[in-house]
Amino acid sequence: MSDLTDLVERYVAVWNEPDPDRRRQGIAALWTEDGSHLTKSLEAHGYDALEARVTGAYDKWVKGAGCVFRPLPSADGHHDAVRFGWEMVPAGGGAAATVGVDFLILNDDGRIRVDYQFVEMLTPR
Repeated sequence: MSDLTDLVERYVAVWNEPDPDRRRQGIAALWTEDGSHLTKSLEAHGYDALEARVTGAYDKWVKGAGCVFRPLPSADGHHDAVRFGWEMVPAGGGAAATVGVDFLILNDDGRIRVDYQFVEMLTPR
């Protein structure tokens, strides 16, 4: 379970990371080179696209809106799959503005091959 907790914490941390170099390193440590991040409205494939996706979310929600992402205590995994919940909250405290669930498919070394993200907006932004 500690490996699963570590993966989820590193995953959420990369979305909050202000330093572009550390963010890039975090992405490379989490995803495979040809890894994917998929939502209902977008697809990011490979490190360049993943970096653009994570940076865009950081710029809009963390830097721009003053929010932070944090994991929920719901992580579960077996075989090559991991499922966990997360929320986006104001950095100064308050109710979650967004909640989501990510479903990850991992490769043999534990890095993300495919990341399916499901998001529910709770308050308009």
